Amino acid sequence: MYAYTYTEYGSPDVLNYVELPTPTPKANEVLIRIVATTVSAGDWRARSLTMPAGLGLVGRLVFGITRPRKPVLGTDLSGVVEAIGADVTTFQPGDAVIGFPGAGFGAHAEYITMPADGKIVRKPENLTFEEAAAIPFGATTAYDFLINKGKLRAGERVLINGASGSVGSACVQLAKHFGAEVTGICSATNGHLVRSIGADHVIDYNTQDFTKEGPQYDMVVDTVDTAPWDRARHALVPNGRMLLIAGSTSDMILGWLKARLRGKRLIGGVASESVGILRKVVDLAAAGDFHPVIDRSFDFSQMIAAHTHVDTGHKKGNVVVTVNQISKSPRTADEELRLGAAVHVG
Repeated sequence: MYAYTYTEYGSPDVLNYVELPTPTPKANEVLIRIVATTVSAGDWRARSLTMPAGLGLVGRLVFGITRPRKPVLGTDLSGVVEAIGADVTTFQPGDAVIGFPGAGFGAHAEYITMPADGKIVRKPENLTFEEAAAIPFGATTAYDFLINKGKLRAGERVLINGASGSVGSACVQLAKHFGAEVTGICSATNGHLVRSIGADHVIDYNTQDFTKEGPQYDMVVDTVDTAPWDRARHALVPNGRMLLIAGSTSDMILGWLKARLRGKRLIGGVASESVGILRKVVDLAAAGDFHPVIDRSFDFSQMIAAHTHVDTGHKKGNVVVTVNQISKSPRTADEELRLGAAVHVG
């Protein structure tokens, strides 16, 4: 099989297109032929070793001290079960599935093996493979923080910072679905998108400072690390909650104490990657209550360009890569960018 690997941290140019042995499923595993994957913020962080200030050492401990511990990136996938291990009874060859390797990575390849009782669910028939691959990373993070950690209640006012990204766009839709009044912060360019997915109000961060004007909120969600506690606390009502999906080291470690001293709460930590949450968000997508936003779709031969686009920091929703059986050498990043990619926002 073909895959993209990396042996050092850095720009998208560290990715290498290589041929690897196709894995064989163990007794409790399934072999999945990957149809689509994504380039997520998790891939960007692992590849570039870009960490919040003060967490550089932690990043190396997680991803590899001197070189990447997991050479094949890729946190999300959709595909078809190709083969099953001797003990597997829940899936059969030919089943269309959604997989969430998450921090285990491995989806930037043509095939992957995963435990049959792990983070795999059947793909609903009404979702394309591209839509299906765009669900896990953003939607499970949003669901875990909003519902499980944040205990969102219907009727609450929720402010989402970074509302046009993968996690942010999922937060907008899920908060609205569960009955919140939603305000999204994004650029003016992305305002229409954020409204179209359910936001009641949109703030252009270039023209308005939400901490100095506007209403206060029951919940503030920071998905992009640009609303630290010292700013965001002014926008919270008494007993309000701040959900820190991305944030500074200081806020991660001491934020809960600083918030408590002011009669408010700061909730951080790592999002759960449980199959239960994956199943819930896939069910919402199947019912039409959640639609993953897809910014651009790239071919497998354009993986470097897909990473380059994510590195700009201006993607909307998810960047999807359609995995094909390719025999040609992948194009260079410059060639890919000149050719461009279709833009699909929905």
